[in-house]
This record gives sequence, C-alpha cells and structure tokens, in this order.
Amino acid sequence: MATIEECRTALEKLSDAMQGAEGDVRAAAALDRSVSCHITDLDVSFAGRLTGGRIEVRDTYPGPPREKAQIRLAMAGDDLVALVDGQIHFAKAWGAGRVRLEATLFDLFRLRKLL
Repeated sequence: MATIEECRTALEKLSDAMQGAEGDVRAAAALDRSVSCHITDLDVSFAGRLTGGRIEVRDTYPGPPREKAQIRLAMAGDDLVALVDGQIHFAKAWGAGRVRLEATLFDLFRLRKLL
C-alpha cells in the first residue's frame, strides 16, 4: 500500500509533467480550478489548486475532502502511483471503477487531453 508521502510525491511528479507539457496538453493544464484528491485506502485528502499548469497541493488532512473542489479525484494510493508512473492507463482505471473523477462537463472536456 502506498504511503501518504508516496502519494504526495506522485502528485508532485504529475504536476511537473503537466507544467512541462506542450500543445493541447499544456492548454488543458492551464485551467485555474480548485482540486481535491481523496486517497481512499489511506482515508486522506490532498486539496489545492490547478493553476499555471501545475497542481499546487496546499492542504493534507484525514478523511474525505472538506470542501467540494471544482475537480475531484478519488482512488487508492497504489492506483495514483501506478497512474503517474504510467503502469495503468487512466481510461481503463476509470472504466473499471478504480478511479473516480468529478468535474463540470466543460472541465471534463478540457481534462480529457491530460488523460
């Protein structure tokens, strides 16, 4: 099972990859939205902001997200690490119910370029 630090590192790695992206992926990452990621098996949430092409994690706290972020993710820690490392594909994990993503329809269309 992934640790809280491994999950934080995975989010930082994802953020670095998004900032270094080009073209459509860079445009999709240019959203300015609140973000939360609930790690279900650890029952911990990361909350922050997608801004400037990066995910800035501002808070980490026990339990589900305290506020409803504009972009909400939920998954097991191992799945987060595997997604960021390229070991599993987002669409397959989402289709299998291993990853939950909630956002407005507009944001989902923009985010699909990242996934």
